[in-house]
Amino acid sequence: MKTTQTQWKKTFATIFTGQLFSILTSAMVQFAVIWHLTATTGSATVLLLAGLAAFLPQAILGPFVGVWIDRWNRKITMIIADSAIALFSLLLGIYFYLGDPALPVVFAILASRSAASAFHAPAFQAAMPLIAPEDQLTRVAGWQQLVFSASSIAGPALGIAVYSSSSLAAVLLLDVAGALFANLMLALVNIPKQQRDASEAEAPSFMREFKSGWLAFVTVKPIVRLSFVTIAFSIVFMPLATLFPLMTLQHFGLGGYAASIVEAGFGIGMIAGGALLAVFAGKLKDTTFLGLSLILIGLTCGFSGVLPVTAFTIFVVLSFFMGAAAPLYNGPYMAMIQKAYRPEQLGRVISFITSLTMLASPIGLAFAGPVVEAYGVQVWFLGSGVVVTLLGLLVFAGGRKFSITEIAGAEAEPEATE
Repeated sequence: MKTTQTQWKKTFATIFTGQLFSILTSAMVQFAVIWHLTATTGSATVLLLAGLAAFLPQAILGPFVGVWIDRWNRKITMIIADSAIALFSLLLGIYFYLGDPALPVVFAILASRSAASAFHAPAFQAAMPLIAPEDQLTRVAGWQQLVFSASSIAGPALGIAVYSSSSLAAVLLLDVAGALFANLMLALVNIPKQQRDASEAEAPSFMREFKSGWLAFVTVKPIVRLSFVTIAFSIVFMPLATLFPLMTLQHFGLGGYAASIVEAGFGIGMIAGGALLAVFAGKLKDTTFLGLSLILIGLTCGFSGVLPVTAFTIFVVLSFFMGAAAPLYNGPYMAMIQKAYRPEQLGRVISFITSLTMLASPIGLAFAGPVVEAYGVQVWFLGSGVVVTLLGLLVFAGGRKFSITEIAGAEAEPEATE
């Protein structure tokens, strides 16, 4: 049973209050660790290895942890995963307090944090339909995008402030406090336990449950089609996260201060987009949000790629609108997944999709590097803009092929008769 209509908003307010602090302190740690490694080693190889340590465990474990997420109580799973992340932050903080640890130690702890995150994020997303009414899931996704966007802006600034005024150990200890506060907020709310299929509950089998999750995913064709769109989108768009500073430096001939203005513009746009989604959710179809988001991102990327070197201010404005469009895709896409699958399958499905999307990012980087080296960074902006715009038009043209309205309605009928 889901929480009642009068309770669910209070439940989400409590959960998101805790998650805001946890996500914020995690963003602080992520930036502060990378900055520390940059300042102390100056090695691109070290930064690459640190990135892989923080990324690969989550991407590789993702398809498999979904089986356990669907077996276990999701509230307890989130608490244990966040506690594990806090423990690893504490260990790394102690190491840095005592002196700079060896790089293999840093990489091992970053990888351990990533492995714990592989359980936390899908469990969090899979818990949402157990709390909120189905017709409010897109609005909830807007709130979540708002929290993530605000943290992505404030996290690096606060992380470098604490790091500069104190130490990396202090940043890591704040992450411990953030995780503990998030767990306290979770402990105060009730998240119903998902029901399990009778056969899976009576005779658990990892491989059978893994296969069942995969078959559940591929059965809902609109989500499969949207997942291919998302992977293609990630391949061309995710490299831009690392190319924005290069665009500022190489094309516009400006320095770090100008690059920070671009990042701030994108981040403020994400906050605005998350707020718009929370306000207007339900007034437009989820697929309409997806198509509009892709077309807006594509047009802003494409126009950025043809700007003259004197048009930096226009680039900042385009970055703002690009950022505003991002939550209009991420939020509805996750809401559609939450609506399309039964709660007892959702952990496996979300884990599959998350891993596929994460693995698309290094593919994009592998393509972007040679293109940028040979033709310049603005060519990737232009090319990615064309591809993303075409993807947006494809979603609009596909219409019902990308819609899960009928599927969601069919899933909702048994609940209504309980």
